[in-house]
Amino acid sequence: MIDDQLARAHRNNIRRYRHLLQTSLTEFERQFVERRLNEEQSKLEILLGSLSCEAHRDRSRGPDSRSA
Repeated sequence: MIDDQLARAHRNNIRRYRHLLQTSLTEFERQFVERRLNEEQSKLEILLGSLSCEAHRDRSRGPDSRSA
């Protein structure tokens, strides 16, 4: 549940930064927004990768391992 909320927050930030890049910005502002966009995209990729690994690990253990 928390992971879903984190992913949603990162996606919202990415959308917000992409929108900002379509506006009139100074070069300094543009560099800042691009850096933040890259950071958010990286964080989202890491989060989704860890979720994928957890799901794969849970499937490989079988249904009985979750109750332990």
